[in-house]
Amino acid sequence: MSYSFGMNAKLKQELPAKTFNADKRLLNVLNPFLYPGSHYNSETLFNVTNILYPKPYPVTEVRDTAFYDPANKAYYSLESAYYSIDTLKMLTSAYDKLKSATNIPVELPGLDQQGFQKRILSKTVRKDSTEIVFRGAAVIPRFEDSICVFLENKTLISPVEGEGIAIQQRQSAINRYQLLYQLPQDSLLHAFQKLALLLKRYQVESSINPVTLTRDVFRFRDEDREQLYQIRNNFNRNALIEKIKILNRLFYQPKFFHPAIRPIFFTVLFSTWLFGFALFVLTIYLRRPKPGAVKP
Repeated sequence: MSYSFGMNAKLKQELPAKTFNADKRLLNVLNPFLYPGSHYNSETLFNVTNILYPKPYPVTEVRDTAFYDPANKAYYSLESAYYSIDTLKMLTSAYDKLKSATNIPVELPGLDQQGFQKRILSKTVRKDSTEIVFRGAAVIPRFEDSICVFLENKTLISPVEGEGIAIQQRQSAINRYQLLYQLPQDSLLHAFQKLALLLKRYQVESSINPVTLTRDVFRFRDEDREQLYQIRNNFNRNALIEKIKILNRLFYQPKFFHPAIRPIFFTVLFSTWLFGFALFVLTIYLRRPKPGAVKP
């Protein structure tokens, strides 16, 4: 126990929680730049439905079957259309009127009542108000200049303890967008330099060169993703993730008893208590006056 308490205290002295959280925020922002090249072909990891910024994202995907020959159903393809996910808040009484009206509010021009009802994804009633989430305007992410493959991943390497995951995902997406499209290239270079120091501090094997990696990121920002396997971001990703998991456990789920000694500890503790209790009872019994004894 003394060793575990001492190790935990030493850890927090060498790596304060504020520093650890700052490291995790940096890793979460840079995460989409740090996958092995083959992972960029994964539709699960990198998909336009993962885009959180800029507006009008996030989006929802609607797939439809396109038949080339209506007489031959064997020849078809799946086509995807993307729509922004929008939110509309109104009084429940106003929504009830909306459902019975022939036209939807002027704030949503171009949609009739029936078309709007089909686009509703969810409806939540909170006291006297109703929140509607619906498919909004059509978007084409693949042809937008401010969208690239690095924005199509919202995964966090490790969330910061005590903060909402959705909030962290969106803030990371905003910071990433700024590094890619709004800030000077030196800002991303500085972020990769901090990453190189972080990997060295955590003793993770790495061959990342901040200068070459920055060049690669901006090259693939503007060009096709087919050559992304050439991105020079080599480091031991699994080792980093494992060390972050261990540190999270030491920070927020400390175990001061090793599993091997826990049964022994509780056995000794119970035996000591039992011995002390028996000794206490015996002492009380011996000190109890005997019947017929004359008091001095």
